[in-house]
Amino acid sequence: MPEPDMLFDPHRYRTDFPLLATLVRGDTPLIYLDNAASTQRPRQVIQSLVDVYENHYANVHRGVHWLSDQSTDLYEQAREKVRVFINASQSHEVIFTSGTTSAINLVARGWGDCHVHEGDEILLSVMEHHSNLVPWQQLAQRRGCRIKYIPLAADGSLELEHLAQLITDKTRMVAVTAISNVLGTKNPVSRIVDISHAAGAHVLIDAAQSVPHEVVNVQAWGADFVAFSGHKMLGPTGIGVLYGREELLDAMDPFLGGGSMIRRVKLEGFESADLPAKLEAGTPPIVSAIGLGAAIDYLVEIGLPEIQHHEQKLVRRAHEVLEQVGGVEIVGPSPDEKAGIVSFVMKGIHAHDVAQLCDRRGVAIRAGHHCAMPLHKQLGITASSRASFYFYNTEAEIDLLGEALVNAKRVMRVKEC
Repeated sequence: MPEPDMLFDPHRYRTDFPLLATLVRGDTPLIYLDNAASTQRPRQVIQSLVDVYENHYANVHRGVHWLSDQSTDLYEQAREKVRVFINASQSHEVIFTSGTTSAINLVARGWGDCHVHEGDEILLSVMEHHSNLVPWQQLAQRRGCRIKYIPLAADGSLELEHLAQLITDKTRMVAVTAISNVLGTKNPVSRIVDISHAAGAHVLIDAAQSVPHEVVNVQAWGADFVAFSGHKMLGPTGIGVLYGREELLDAMDPFLGGGSMIRRVKLEGFESADLPAKLEAGTPPIVSAIGLGAAIDYLVEIGLPEIQHHEQKLVRRAHEVLEQVGGVEIVGPSPDEKAGIVSFVMKGIHAHDVAQLCDRRGVAIRAGHHCAMPLHKQLGITASSRASFYFYNTEAEIDLLGEALVNAKRVMRVKEC
């Protein structure tokens, strides 16, 4: 049987993405290599948003009229699509949020404020995005708990041999990323979950960089909470997902109060609704959720194994090209140990200058600390450049990135050693 990617042709899908045909400054083709920040949207997703607004939109769950029923059905169908996509056991274990950041904050507030006390411990890693650092730091300020960090090995992996020693009977939560948005490191989620659960700790996985790119089975992972965003997987902005095991979501206090999250309200107090409404106060992101459902349909049709295999080809090519450029230090593990993310530092050129000079050639990459300042500090750098790929990118585009970097060296008059 052929490899999943042997017949994969990204050009088959590129025509679905209007923005990929853009000419930068009128005559330069856009090379979009900033997918870890946000992906582009195919016409199928864009049209799903238009269709809802033109034909099906009304507020959900609250109306008893025909149009509200239609909108409600589409909204809940989107939830079911998410459930199937990540293999959650129950649709009410899927909570719609505004994104990964919101989902993690919901756990830190709704679960953390109830179950974490002074002297307890939260275990994170140095490679975390700020969205999986700051909410726990805020929890520590509120509750007086202590934060500890899994150390980083020289190759950009987590030193998991220390994990069992770091977890104590005071550890309440281990919160780590599945894939680093800077290093591209793919962490062994199931192993982390097993070690943590054996010690009695709960686990939250930041899956923002994994759900769009590879098959994620939350039941196989065994994680207690999983958070991810729609805009990194072809969906609209303003929509994200928190998956949580039913008994843990039930044990959470609502983070936000208002409409939808109540069963009944009296002047003396209120009674919370059942899941998922309990954790979805206010008018939800109706159209964005439906758009996320359309994005899932699109990804399922392509196939996550095919996407992952194609991205592995791209990341291997990127390593080859950057090594040929010279004067480039790639940050993170080898291509076989990472996802489709390549961060790097160019000798003699600041990351922002690298990105601006690439932009002159139509190549869009990221520059800065990528919302991972502690990681950059540990690496001994202030900023890095980052190219990140999706299934619609081609090896030819990576070659053009290489040409743009060679040109950057020429413009900045960087001499070879």
